This record gives sequence, structure tokens and C-alpha cells, in this order.
Amino acid sequence: MKTAVFLQVRLKSSRLPGKALLRLNGKTAIEHAMEALSFVPADVFALLTDEESRSVLEPLAKPHGFSVFEGPRDDVLLRFAEASRYFGATRYIRATGDNPLVSWELTRDLIALHEEKFADFSGFLGPPLGTGVELTETRAIYIAEDEAQDPYEREHVSPFIYRRPGRFRVFRPWAAEEANLPKACVTLDTAEDYAFITNIYRALYRDKPIPIRDLVAWLKLHESEHSEHSIFTVGKTG
Repeated sequence: MKTAVFLQVRLKSSRLPGKALLRLNGKTAIEHAMEALSFVPADVFALLTDEESRSVLEPLAKPHGFSVFEGPRDDVLLRFAEASRYFGATRYIRATGDNPLVSWELTRDLIALHEEKFADFSGFLGPPLGTGVELTETRAIYIAEDEAQDPYEREHVSPFIYRRPGRFRVFRPWAAEEANLPKACVTLDTAEDYAFITNIYRALYRDKPIPIRDLVAWLKLHESEHSEHSIFTVGKTG
């Protein structure tokens, strides 16, 4: 069994260009994500990016123990399949570079549940969008690589698998109560998000990843104050 952490990131974004390089308490967003994921029990840690972004990301990745793997820009499913082969992974954790608040605690718990259920694909329901990850067996992504035709499924990696629960063992448990706030979103997608997430880091960051329970408690406390912000909009996508 060889577990990989694959952090998907590229620097071009139509809504917030270079968002992975925006600073939060002195570190870039991608560094915060790597810092959190480095606590995950895994054998491989890699940024999955494109040719254009590689040279900028490589100097940031190495100090955190992350390799940089370059793959197709738009066919992200293929990028993950190629990286899985390159690193010899039997399963991978997928996170994205616009989620600096990704939770290593949720990831650790998901790995344990995934193993108990012998799942092909696992992901928590309930935590704020931007804190969770996906866990996928590479045998499933290789099938998706061969068969997926829908451009959405090629771009977003996992839909081919979780849209077919009759074919794959898909496990979507609810997270623990202290981690649950399903209407909240802490994905870094717009300038407005950046301002809000900056406030979160000012309030909670103490030179180590913010615990999920502290983040959820803070979001609940400030929900009425920021209720018009997109961070509390259920339908937002990252």
C-alpha cells in the first residue's frame, strides 16, 4: 500500500489570478496547504501542476517535502492518473491549492474510515467547503482515465467515479459534529474570499495549521456578521 498526497494547483485563474501565491500571515496559500497536509500519514507528497506553473511552484514545494509533477493543463484526470503511475501510488489524497484551510485532521480520519469500508472513493459530507479532501484508489482512476468522455469529468477528476456508486465503492460519511458546517465555504476563489480568509488567519493562526474545530467554532460565531458573504452560500463552487 502506497499512499500519495496530491495537491492540485496551477497559477492561472480567471477570477483571482495567482491565488495560490496570495499571502496569509506571511505564507502563501499553497504553503499553508502543504503545511497542513504534511501531517497526513502518507508516502508521497506532490504538487500536481502544469508546465507554465512549475518553475514558480518548485522553490515553494521543496522546503515542505513536496515534489512537483507536471501534467496536462486541462485534462486534470489524466494528470492524476499519470502522477499515480509515476509515483507508484495505490491510492491518493486529492486536495487543491485554493484551499489553504484544508484539514489534516479530517484527512487522517477519512483514511481510517476508507480502510474500514474497503472503499474505492471516499469524501466527508458536512465540513466547510475548502477543508476536506478526496481519497481514491488508483485502480478506480485508471478506469476513469480510459472511459471518461465528459469534459466535466476530465476537468474535475473524481465525478466519473462518484457518479457511479453501483460500479465503484463510494463512501460519503458525515464528519464529526465539531467539524460540521455544510453551508460554509473557505475556498479562496475571489478577492472577497481573500479578505475574509485573511481575517480568519489573523484571528486563529498560531504558526501551525488551524484545527478544524477552532475554524468551525469561529465561523459559527461570525456567521451573522458575515451572512451576506459568499463564504456562507451553499451553492458556491471552487
